[in-house]
Amino acid sequence: QVQLVESGGGLVQAGGSLRLSCAVSGRAVSDYTIGWFRQAPGKEREFVATSSWNGPKYVDSVKGRFTIFRNNVQNTVTLQMSSLKPEDTAVYYCNLKILGNDYWGKGTLVTVSS
Repeated sequence: QVQLVESGGGLVQAGGSLRLSCAVSGRAVSDYTIGWFRQAPGKEREFVATSSWNGPKYVDSVKGRFTIFRNNVQNTVTLQMSSLKPEDTAVYYCNLKILGNDYWGKGTLVTVSS
């Protein structure tokens, strides 16, 4: 059974930093594409960043501010977020793609105050 558990969300002032972590059980993160999505209030869930065999990818709005990296030993993926903006406020979800299927965590809330 695949399980993803996010942690690290919270309240931060604009310009600050947060680190989100996702612990994965049931599959090795080294074998699959894993990443982060987010959903702001009243908006659809959107792609933020992924880590796969061909490197990291980011949505344009976070390039230069967010960094994704995976730890294959600990079986985790981390999203380091810097220079946070109020528009980054959202619930952040960890996502693991296995053979066309999506697995999701329950999410962690990030609130950026202005």
